[in-house]
Amino acid sequence: MTAKKKNTKNPVYDFSSYVKRFWLVLALGVISFFSIFLLAAAGVFGPLPDFDAIENPKSNLASEVISMDGVVLGKFYQENRTHAEFYELPQHLVDALIATEDERFMKHSGIDFRRLVTATLFLGKRGGASTITQQLAKNMFHTRPKKLIDRIFQKFKEWVIAIRIERQYTKEEIIVMYFNQFDFLYQAIGINSAASIYFNSTPMELEMHHTALLVGMVKNPDLFNPRKRPELATSRRNVVFGQMLKNKYITREAFDSLKVLPLDIEFTRQSHLEGSATYFREYLRSYLKEWADANPKADGTKYNIYTDGLKIYTTIDSRMQRYAEEATQEHMANLQRVFFKQQANRKMAPFYKINESVAQSLLDQSMRRSERYRAMKRDGKSLNEIKKAFDTPTEMTVFSWNGEIDTVMTPMDSIRYYKHFYNVGMMSVEPQTGFIKAWVGGINYKHFKYDHVKQSRRQVGSTFKPFVYATAIKQKGYSPCFEVADVPTCIEKGMFDLLKDWCPSNSDKKYGDMISLKQGLAQSKNTVTTYLMKQVGPEPVIRLIRDMGITSDVPIQPSIALGSVDLSVYEMVGSYTTFANKGVYTEPIAITRIEDRNGVVLAEFDPLTREVMSEEDAYVITDLLKGVTQGGTGARLRSKGGKYMEDVVTGFPYGFENPIAGKTGTTQNNSDGWFMGMVPNLITGVWTGCEDRAAHFGGIYYGQGATTALPVWALYMRKCYENKDLNISKGDFERPDVPLQIELNCAEYKRAQRIESSNTAPELDY
Repeated sequence: MTAKKKNTKNPVYDFSSYVKRFWLVLALGVISFFSIFLLAAAGVFGPLPDFDAIENPKSNLASEVISMDGVVLGKFYQENRTHAEFYELPQHLVDALIATEDERFMKHSGIDFRRLVTATLFLGKRGGASTITQQLAKNMFHTRPKKLIDRIFQKFKEWVIAIRIERQYTKEEIIVMYFNQFDFLYQAIGINSAASIYFNSTPMELEMHHTALLVGMVKNPDLFNPRKRPELATSRRNVVFGQMLKNKYITREAFDSLKVLPLDIEFTRQSHLEGSATYFREYLRSYLKEWADANPKADGTKYNIYTDGLKIYTTIDSRMQRYAEEATQEHMANLQRVFFKQQANRKMAPFYKINESVAQSLLDQSMRRSERYRAMKRDGKSLNEIKKAFDTPTEMTVFSWNGEIDTVMTPMDSIRYYKHFYNVGMMSVEPQTGFIKAWVGGINYKHFKYDHVKQSRRQVGSTFKPFVYATAIKQKGYSPCFEVADVPTCIEKGMFDLLKDWCPSNSDKKYGDMISLKQGLAQSKNTVTTYLMKQVGPEPVIRLIRDMGITSDVPIQPSIALGSVDLSVYEMVGSYTTFANKGVYTEPIAITRIEDRNGVVLAEFDPLTREVMSEEDAYVITDLLKGVTQGGTGARLRSKGGKYMEDVVTGFPYGFENPIAGKTGTTQNNSDGWFMGMVPNLITGVWTGCEDRAAHFGGIYYGQGATTALPVWALYMRKCYENKDLNISKGDFERPDVPLQIELNCAEYKRAQRIESSNTAPELDY
């Protein structure tokens, strides 16, 4: 039997079975995909945000401090995030994002299945499949899991969330939510912060090459960081331009011109230590904490200024604040230059009239108040170890008016170095409203955090004298033309509970004959003020200043007449509103209203006001104070030439011609210099001095308030007057409508006195 021959030809394949298998696998894949999708939607792989969470996504919003003219002065934040609205976004920003991240954004419903299939087939080599909506979902609700299986499940949850977002929001809302959520580094969370930090701008003011740079960072902000990797950032930005060209958002000509532009970064890191109105913002921080404690939400929880996105509308005018900061910097830098020059080669510098042991005691006290000392104490270091460390040269960065200096010195030497610095406190208030327009608490908040507007209290010197004059005018009806003897005046032992006679002298030790009250205040004669204090006593003066808003402790002593009391700039400026506001005290206020993140008004603020003296009495005091700048200690404001103190008085001569009421103040040993300046709708007070009262100029020539403080006022007002939009008055103070009972014209006053004297003379009996 012969064997059958085996068929060696190619068999015929049954392709139908493979097609069936393909469709079976595909069907199973689709079913599996949608099954997992449905399971993810049901929360099997972990909780999903509910409808309310998608409707109202929670995010930490920075609270904004907004000036009266609409400028954001600063923010309080854990995350520097401020929401923008869609109308605030330039169209080229939106176009750049869509062209680069999601070309079919306007056509899909959260998931771009065409891109998904392409990405799957080509393993992502032709681009990813993640849509803008999916990226938003990931940014809003998830962190990146470490395990692969968790990342897969998260992707399904992102798809679910993306579809829900698309159902709930318009495309425009999704775009703006995306830009508000993204972290552009350096606390630039959201497009508002990014525009401010990278370009010192707002979103709407961004140029196309700015927006392309920011959109380019979306792919990987660390990799395309324009500060650390400008070349990579530029390359990525140009990719964005390429995508915009591809999608016909820009022309070839525009592309060619845009890609060669520089990055044009104007980086301004936003910090609580820097920027405008730093001292004012720090004051607000503590004030708002108290407000939040006293004004809880409806559910009983407290507002959080760092996360609740409050809008704090302040009375500060950003332009006037800038002028105030510029004026203080210009003058104080020049004043410091002169002071350093005088202290060169002085063994006890910057101290005067104290011995070495007292000076060392002052330095030791500052050492114990330092953070370095407290940190070493917490670490259990002994006093000897700490002192040794403070006498060991150390690398450090110190403040100077020419910029920070990296240097090596002992911490104790740095303490002495900082004690050389003259500091400043300045506040400007509109007397009719109490609105604080400018607040400068020091020369540099980063290095000198103590606020010299509200925290600090220093001897006020002759700026207190108008209170004594005001009390005497209220009680006695004195005219500014009333004359007293310019001779030493004593208040005797036992009077007003004095333990010994009090006989102050004029600061220049010079005396004369009879002098009017107006001349006495203009020339800051101690003899005249002492005479008035003797007539009225300290208690009525204290009652008056209490009504004028001064709350600090004031001893019941005649010496307060010459300004021996410690008061704050805030109190002094507030009290002077009484004079400029027709006898009505107006409490300075810093905030007009507070709104929540949705614009709902949470609180509104109005100043406390009270009538303290008659309109006539206030006008008389104002007239007296005008004499200070007409021919008294503030007369240099009127100067139009000469070389008067050119080496220290910045911007001299000033040449003011408009009515100005004011008062200089200089305390014992020139430790404190003051100037209070008033025009009808603005009062500004300036204090200057060193941290320790023993540190000061050695003589009155440089140490007086007319030299240390008045120039700040003059520079500030000059800048304010140059800006016509501010409407700072150059007119005279408004005279009362009713006839004055107190004569201000000294020629008329003397004539009336002569007539009265002749009418009351006794008849002679012949």
